[in-house]
Amino acid sequence: MAPSQGEHPAEGLSPAFLELLEAEPLGEQTVLDVGTGAGRLALTLAPRARAVVGVDREARLIDEARKSAAAAGLKNVRFVVGDVEVEEYAPFKPDMVVAHLCMSDAIAERAGRVLKPGGVFAFVAFHNDQWKETGRPSRFAYGEVGAKRLLRKCGFAVDTLTVEREVAQFETVEQGLAAAVALREKWKQDGRWFRYVKFLEEGGRTLTRARLVVKARKA
Repeated sequence: MAPSQGEHPAEGLSPAFLELLEAEPLGEQTVLDVGTGAGRLALTLAPRARAVVGVDREARLIDEARKSAAAAGLKNVRFVVGDVEVEEYAPFKPDMVVAHLCMSDAIAERAGRVLKPGGVFAFVAFHNDQWKETGRPSRFAYGEVGAKRLLRKCGFAVDTLTVEREVAQFETVEQGLAAAVALREKWKQDGRWFRYVKFLEEGGRTLTRARLVVKARKA
């Protein structure tokens, strides 16, 4: 989603994640933002970085990102249509690869192949506990052990790995349903809604949001 008028592009991004990135010498680096969407992270980093490239396979979102960059007068950020799980990253010559809620084994493998020793791969991914009340973890979710194993396999040493977790608590079934109403149609399609309703009817009164925040460095 593109930032609405008057909205700062950093809204919706993990503050802890941004702190990890800003601790790096961004002014000397080209940052590759994979799965950039409408460019929220790329637009936030551009004023601090030497250059930023955002890549996403959704042409409509890339068009939104380009318009936002033009409106902000940012000259050091560009947006490219591409599949970050298929294409290699070498043409972009990144010093750092970042991903915000767009994470997969394929992305980690490509980051491992392109980054030089010391290069940073940083991401926010859904944690296995995301929406755990539905009984079905996202296929894009990672746990701490699995993420560390993947990064090690791809040639990275972990600098920071933390879990950001928010657990909403309700007094009634109706409150629990209302909290997830925006997800109802999507969850009906994949079977989660039935599982969540059953969880509430059996006395459950929580809904968990959980994200893994990671910064790793090429060994």
